[in-house]
Amino acid sequence: MTTRREQTSHESSELILRAAAELFAAKGYRQTTFADVAERSGISRGSIPWHFGSKEGLLLAVLERSVDLIRTGLPEEPAEGAEPEEVAAGFDRLMGGADALFAQPTTKLFVTLLVEALEPGSPIHGRYVEIHNTLRDHCRRWLERLPLPPGLSAETLAVTIIGAGIGIHQQWLLAPERVDPEQALVALRTLVDGAVLSAGE
Repeated sequence: MTTRREQTSHESSELILRAAAELFAAKGYRQTTFADVAERSGISRGSIPWHFGSKEGLLLAVLERSVDLIRTGLPEEPAEGAEPEEVAAGFDRLMGGADALFAQPTTKLFVTLLVEALEPGSPIHGRYVEIHNTLRDHCRRWLERLPLPPGLSAETLAVTIIGAGIGIHQQWLLAPERVDPEQALVALRTLVDGAVLSAGE
C-alpha cells in the first residue's frame, strides 16, 4: 500500500518533470536552471536534486517520461493475419495518432534537444536514439502489412514519415509565422495515403 509520503513524493516528481519538459522545450537544456524549474513547478529548488540528483539526471528522467508517453499514445499494432481493410483502417488511426503526437509539446522538446543529443559524449544520445527507434519501428510494423509501391520499403517510408513530422516542427520553431504544422501534417498524411492507396489498386 502506498503511503501518503510516497504519494506526495511521486506527485512532486511529476510536477518537476512536467515543468522541466516545458522549460527544456522552450529555452533549451543549457539555459534552464533549477530555479526556473522550481518556479514553474511550485516545488522548492532543493527538492529537485533530492529527486533527480543533478540537472543531467533530471534531463534523462524527462526523456524517459517522454518515451513512456509516446509508447502509451501509439495505437495497437495490427494482428497477424488481419484483413487488408482492417490494416488500412488501423494505419489511418496510426497517422491520426502521429498527427496528435507531433502536435504535443513533447515533439518540440525533441527538436530543441537535437543539438544536445548530437554532441560527443552526450548523456542523452542513447535515449534520443531510442525515441526515434521506437517511432520508426512502430510505424514500420504497420507499413509492412500494407501494399506499398514497388521499390519502396516499409523501413524507408517509416524513416520518411518520422523525419518529415519532426522536420515540420523544426521549421515551425524557426519561422512560426510562415509554417502551419497542422496543415503540413495534413499534406504529409495525404501523400502517404495516396502512395498506399495507389499501390493497393
